[in-house]
Amino acid sequence: MSEFWIYFNTGLRHVLDINAYDHVLFLIALTIPYAFKDWQRVLLLVTLFTVGHTMALLLSVYGFVQIKVNLVEFLIPITILITAVFHLFTAGKNSKKESISFIAVVTLFFGIIHGLGFSNYFNTILPGNASAKLIPLLEFALGIEAAQVIVVLIVLILSYIVQTVFRFSKRDWTLVMSAFVIGVVIPMVIESEIWGR
Repeated sequence: MSEFWIYFNTGLRHVLDINAYDHVLFLIALTIPYAFKDWQRVLLLVTLFTVGHTMALLLSVYGFVQIKVNLVEFLIPITILITAVFHLFTAGKNSKKESISFIAVVTLFFGIIHGLGFSNYFNTILPGNASAKLIPLLEFALGIEAAQVIVVLIVLILSYIVQTVFRFSKRDWTLVMSAFVIGVVIPMVIESEIWGR
């Protein structure tokens, strides 16, 4: 049981690490257009992101995928930027009319990219051969899922407070938060090592 908590806590800390806020930033960008009544859709998207993240780690652990760290570190902020820009331009539109399948596929793909960003570190913290890493990987994935649900709940609570207490419209909330995420992530793209500075 103690090993479970070690890897579960590693998953929690991976998402909630203040110094590696890209994961939280993506979750904010993903969640901002939704409200508590959309909890099933949000949970599906968050779980798909975890599945993609875990798939990338599995592919890496078993040696099927190796990707340059600089490329992944560049693609991660790009995924955040795309998500925020998408919600910026679709703010105020009825979310029930939008296709969940498109957003679901994109979220799964972005989860794979984010998972690849953590794969090198994950391989170094897990001892033993590839088969011994499967259970710790699943425990780690549960920690990620729990942390993501925490972040999403916080965003949904903030959204509720801003829209009910401060009388922001859903559209204004989405526009402001999308612009905020874009403002934070653009320097990450510009300062990426991929530009060879």
